[in-house]
Amino acid sequence: MGEVLSSFDFIGEVTAVRPYGSGHINDTFLVTFEIGKMGRLQVILQRLNSDIFLKPVEVIKNIEGVTSYMNKIIRERGGDPFRETLNLIPTKEGEVYYVDSLGYYWRAYIFITDATSFDAVESEEDFYQSGYAFGRFQNVLAGYSAETLAETIVGFHDTELRLQHFKDALAADIKNRAQEVSTECEFILSREALAKELKGYQTQGEIPLRVTHNDTKLNNIMIDNRTGKGICVIDLDTVMPGLAVNDFGDSIRFGANTGAEDERDLSKVSCDLELFKVYAKGYLEGANGGLTARECELLPLGARTMTFECGMRFLTDYLNGDTYFKTQRSGQNLDRARTQFKLLQDMEDKSSEMEKIISELKG
Repeated sequence: MGEVLSSFDFIGEVTAVRPYGSGHINDTFLVTFEIGKMGRLQVILQRLNSDIFLKPVEVIKNIEGVTSYMNKIIRERGGDPFRETLNLIPTKEGEVYYVDSLGYYWRAYIFITDATSFDAVESEEDFYQSGYAFGRFQNVLAGYSAETLAETIVGFHDTELRLQHFKDALAADIKNRAQEVSTECEFILSREALAKELKGYQTQGEIPLRVTHNDTKLNNIMIDNRTGKGICVIDLDTVMPGLAVNDFGDSIRFGANTGAEDERDLSKVSCDLELFKVYAKGYLEGANGGLTARECELLPLGARTMTFECGMRFLTDYLNGDTYFKTQRSGQNLDRARTQFKLLQDMEDKSSEMEKIISELKG
């Protein structure tokens, strides 16, 4: 830690270093400095997980490009770039990352004070603010060329590719689990067209490639402690070229589900239309015209697609012996898959209502 701290262009005396946040991927620390008579300053210091992020330089360069652009746009609009976007702190050599003597990659951010991230939706207002912040993220980055970003995790939200991974796992059946999940497998195979639909629209030019976050959970939003407003999108490690409707859809999959992600009692699982409306309202108001009419129409399809994809990934991992997603009990990935499939069924039943909500919000 001493080596790393001395390599960044920090000022002041380090008075405290402690683990920070609830993330499970990177090692995150909150570092406190005393700067003479100017008082206390805090920064976020992170060590990237090299097992997950195989292209750490590309990950950080993506973040540098996006945050620099957001900083510029926010300034032009009269906002506060130190609260409304992340800001990387350079090393003494002028780089945006440091490689330590053990080969680990580190980066540092200015800490956003007087703001909080929440792990679960505690109120409809929280969910609205999450939608607004992610919608605004799209608005601010509407002029950024997504094609200039590296695809740091190839095929991350390529649902058709995820379908092929599932088929491969089913054919291999290395844990002899295929027979017990034949109903779930048939559920997937009967929806092959869904895996290809959004990609087809993008290929045909109906919807554009955009800068996408790809992990649009509530806990990746900073909410101002005083105003209760969503002010900043954080955790940009998966920022890549993608589809805005998928970002929207993953938020709905996670936040509008009335049951737990691994709920065994499937009668508790459904898509809460009021929460769908709350989030969609925030997202569209935050985007403020930054999405095309066709993208808006396809937002409910994004929710169904991301729910389908996530369910496939859980079932694929179960077939492969639970090697990717962490589990706390036997069969948890299967329960997770079944939850997603029940949620998808409910979304399919409510698709016309979801489309009507979007149409009414768009006016």
